[in-house]
Amino acid sequence: MSARIAHASLCAIIAFGFVANTNIVLADSQADLDVVPAPNATVDQPRPFGYVVGDLLTQRVLLQLNGHAFEPGSLPRGERISAWLERRPPSIESTPDGRRWLVVEYQVVNAPHALTLVRVPAWGLKARSGTEVLRIGEWPISVSPLTPRAAFAQGDLVELRADRPTPSIATEPMRRQIVIWSIALVCTLASWLGWWLWRNWRTSATQPFATALREIRRAGEGEPAAWQALHRAFDRTAGRVTQRATLPSLFQSAPHLAPLRSKIEQFFKQSSELGNVSLPNCTHE
Repeated sequence: MSARIAHASLCAIIAFGFVANTNIVLADSQADLDVVPAPNATVDQPRPFGYVVGDLLTQRVLLQLNGHAFEPGSLPRGERISAWLERRPPSIESTPDGRRWLVVEYQVVNAPHALTLVRVPAWGLKARSGTEVLRIGEWPISVSPLTPRAAFAQGDLVELRADRPTPSIATEPMRRQIVIWSIALVCTLASWLGWWLWRNWRTSATQPFATALREIRRAGEGEPAAWQALHRAFDRTAGRVTQRATLPSLFQSAPHLAPLRSKIEQFFKQSSELGNVSLPNCTHE
């Protein structure tokens, strides 16, 4: 009996020693993992409560360490830092007392189903020169849902409702305006076309050479009446009876005929040689 008790006591002592040794090892390992430098920055933290999806919270960090100005080597990037928060690009601003603050904004980008604890993670800023680091500790905030899934659980007040349908736009007034302005455009184009046709008709009816062209077509190009019609056109253009000797005056009063000078002179030369036109009959009308 005593031997059995002694054997049980020995087993208990060995087991206790093993557990104690194990606890010491685990404690040492956990301590090694929990060694985190303490924050050393002066931070104006945002309020810790009352946030919903889309809200902004601002963290202001004083750029000063151990009583001296701190010049950061680089600023943190704007990026998604957790499932709940997105950091915006920070900026530096100065206060009237001469101190410089790093302003960092975070936006809540997710909506929880119930009141949730969210932590703004700890981060640090390295100095531009040296090995100093400005450490900012984490900060807990609470984020609320926009609305509970079931507000009262009575009647039709159970689940979130679907989005309201997009209101339809009345298109009939738009179509009416399109028809009106289309008709106005057609009328305007028709007016311009009518004016252009009327101008051409009026020009052909009143201009000297247009009138001569119609007379030549009626009489025939080789008939004396055709030659006389062309002489009358030159007379009306010059404002006087035009002869071969007075052609310089014609080109002076009608410079647009200058490119055709050689042909006009040839016409008057042939007219004089052939005698198809009697000059006394070519008086100015």
